Amino acid sequence: MRHVTDSERRARLAVRHALAPAARVSSPEAVTRAMTVLHATEPATVYLSCWARTGSLTVAGVDRALYTDRSLVKQLAMRRTLFVLPRDLLPAVWAGASARVAGTERARMAKDAVLGGLTHDGHDWLDRAGTEVLAALATAPEGRTAIDLRRAVPMIDVKLTGTAGGQAPAARVLTQLGATGAIVRGMNTGGWHTSRPRWTLMKDWLGEIPAPTTAEKGYRELIRRWLFSFGPGTEDDLVWWLGSTKAVVRAALADLGAVPVTLDHGATGWLLPDDLDEVPGPGPWVALLPVLDPTVMGWQHRDFYLGPHRTPLFDTRGNAGTTAWADGRVVGCWVQDESGVVSLRLLEQVPAATRHALDDEAARLTKWLGGFRVPSVYSSPAMKTPG
Repeated sequence: MRHVTDSERRARLAVRHALAPAARVSSPEAVTRAMTVLHATEPATVYLSCWARTGSLTVAGVDRALYTDRSLVKQLAMRRTLFVLPRDLLPAVWAGASARVAGTERARMAKDAVLGGLTHDGHDWLDRAGTEVLAALATAPEGRTAIDLRRAVPMIDVKLTGTAGGQAPAARVLTQLGATGAIVRGMNTGGWHTSRPRWTLMKDWLGEIPAPTTAEKGYRELIRRWLFSFGPGTEDDLVWWLGSTKAVVRAALADLGAVPVTLDHGATGWLLPDDLDEVPGPGPWVALLPVLDPTVMGWQHRDFYLGPHRTPLFDTRGNAGTTAWADGRVVGCWVQDESGVVSLRLLEQVPAATRHALDDEAARLTKWLGGFRVPSVYSSPAMKTPG
């Protein structure tokens, strides 16, 4: 059985994730193809993840891919997380990961509609609410904001009582419909760092709905792309990333003919059968990645790139803060001061040449942001520690 060392895994990461200088790509679409999906829970992450993997990038370039060309689409999927994914991956996600989330969201909302005093039949209420929302959007091909939809559909503009608190019914109805792929977060009415979408019928947004597939085929395609981007990874990594089950993962690995390899510390990883060649080291490289970047969040078992730094770099719910990378390992994080200047907070000593390269990357990011301070609700302990 082939053995893949931690060093080779870091080399694969650098090349496949377009982080080493020679591996950088030229467009948001190419970044997304390299990463399978981009995290979009925080809107700014999409732009900063693309910036880190390109030689030059503008906000307008990402906006064009998202809102003009619509080659990249926002979709609620794995682990109830909002992602940006390439348009051709939508059928696979809708059939498997998003359908799983939609079913869970539906069950919870139907239950809470009863507990909250809205109805005696939660599923019937949710069906009627969804039908009215879709009807309201059918007359507005350009989409409507959440506020507009609450006004147009009074039955969702209500509050829950009793033990069914949390997110308002209107937001939960839109979330559930979005998970099914019936509607999509369309044009953003705010800045690039905010999420103020016009909810839009998916057929109006895309013009043509891609052909559906089955859950089995959908999961297989997702795992195929993940293995190319993140492999070798373990079965546990895939189960966690997909938010699915071992049975689903094992069936897909078998269908793909995935090949087991041994990893350092004795774990078994998996690679695609045509991806067994060793990936040579890409040479020295550094990167500054945003909160929830897909590289940082790509695996469950992260010791090969985090080393001893897991605790200071993640919040208590497992959300990654910003990270500073050197040659495939995380060595710290980055923050901004009141004027928007990016500075480093390293968790270990690095060679002088590496520190110089990190400082240059911080200056590059400072210049790109032009004094803008990126807002975030996810701050790791390292980010909060005074420099």
